[in-house]
Amino acid sequence: MGQLGPGGQNVHVGFKYAQEWNLALTGWLALTYFDRFPDSHPPNLNTVNVQITDINETRKTLTVTLDKSEVDGEYNAILVDFTRQASLPGFRPGKAPAAMVAKRFGKEMKDEFKHKVIGKAYRDGLEQSKLEVLNLVDVEEGTIEPGLSAAIKLTVDVRPEFKLPEYNGLTTEVLPTEPTAEEIDKVIEGLRSERADFKVAERAAAKGDYVRFGYTGTLEGKALTELVGDKTIYASAPQTWEEVEGANDGLLPGMSAQIAGLKAGDKKSAAITFPADFAAVPALAGKQVDYAIEIQEVRERVLPPMDEAFFKQNQVDDLEGLKTQVRANLAMRKDYENRAAQRRQVTDALVAQANFPVPDSLIASERDSVLRQFIEENMRRGIPQEQFEQNKKELYESATKAATSRVKVQLMLAKIAETEKLKIEEKDFSNWIMREAMRSGQKPDKLAKDLGKDRDQVRAVQQQLLFDKTLDFLVSKATVKTASAKA
Repeated sequence: MGQLGPGGQNVHVGFKYAQEWNLALTGWLALTYFDRFPDSHPPNLNTVNVQITDINETRKTLTVTLDKSEVDGEYNAILVDFTRQASLPGFRPGKAPAAMVAKRFGKEMKDEFKHKVIGKAYRDGLEQSKLEVLNLVDVEEGTIEPGLSAAIKLTVDVRPEFKLPEYNGLTTEVLPTEPTAEEIDKVIEGLRSERADFKVAERAAAKGDYVRFGYTGTLEGKALTELVGDKTIYASAPQTWEEVEGANDGLLPGMSAQIAGLKAGDKKSAAITFPADFAAVPALAGKQVDYAIEIQEVRERVLPPMDEAFFKQNQVDDLEGLKTQVRANLAMRKDYENRAAQRRQVTDALVAQANFPVPDSLIASERDSVLRQFIEENMRRGIPQEQFEQNKKELYESATKAATSRVKVQLMLAKIAETEKLKIEEKDFSNWIMREAMRSGQKPDKLAKDLGKDRDQVRAVQQQLLFDKTLDFLVSKATVKTASAKA
């Protein structure tokens, strides 16, 4: 039985799909002709000839020649299927003459016949060659007709042969998980800051205060209106708030330092130099803009007292209880960070020893994923499309390098999983369903049902779960050194 979610939903609905494809053995084998057209009868390898041509260490060409009898067998099987289902005028369903069915449904039969023959060539080619195919790259179908033999040329990427390095006892380094008194105090101060009140201060602004002010910018004496386009907030604003000497810059870089020491009613000309790579308004990149600012109000942060009400808000009785709670949360976070660091270190150790060729199609697929993720993240940050085009070559090279490393690690993890007989169990898949349902706000049973409709997505999820499980295995076998705490 799978785990039950809220309301009793059974979240192992989609697992029956996942069980069909355990990636410990097959890696990235894509949805191919083999999946689309299951074998109608066992192959007769005496009537199949397979020639293997090496393109490189990981790419092969299989020329699969099917005897006339094999080709005719596929055609006759399709003709029987069409005849059984056909409904033609003057004949009961399934009783029309085969010749009439072939004439009426010639185009449909021809398309399915080709797919069937190619699918059989693929299956028989893999059966006879014993290659571990990761990707079907290209198909040259040649002439496929009843009464003739057929030669199908299949270009495939195969799993590279390599010897695993010693992966037990990899060295990892972690930091102490026991929180310091200073760290605990800092968190408590942060909790107080979250509930701080801001009161008007009749004095000059000091670090940590919030200042309300208006501004108008000019570049070489000219207004910025045309230069900034629709980003008018960089030209002027009747009012905005800024933390004095805050940890992070606000809208205008360096302005938080310029407003220090000013009080309500003060005016000042502030020179702001924008970074050379300022993406929000490229026309301002590297430019020095003069902003005329007028201070409207200064507010100081007033922290709440650590009294009964404050402790109640944090679900503790007193200061010691709050410190105990914070200490436990910090230790848990540090343990999580250590675990993530160990996984990175183990991955880096594998990459350093990955001296083997990688299939081109896997690199291309992973590179597309790297580029897509990078571009989406940066576009959300306001980086314009033009900037990607300008750095297209560098981005492509960087993504190729990252993709190659990723694929090498994935191949090594798959082989380690196979060696150690690590597999994805129903509970692994069910736990993933529950986590994803909580993250996305969906019902677990609906998520599982939708996932079960997409074989490629099931494979991707199962692959990632297997990689995660293998990384956890390597971390559990790693040698651990505890470094000195960071100052």
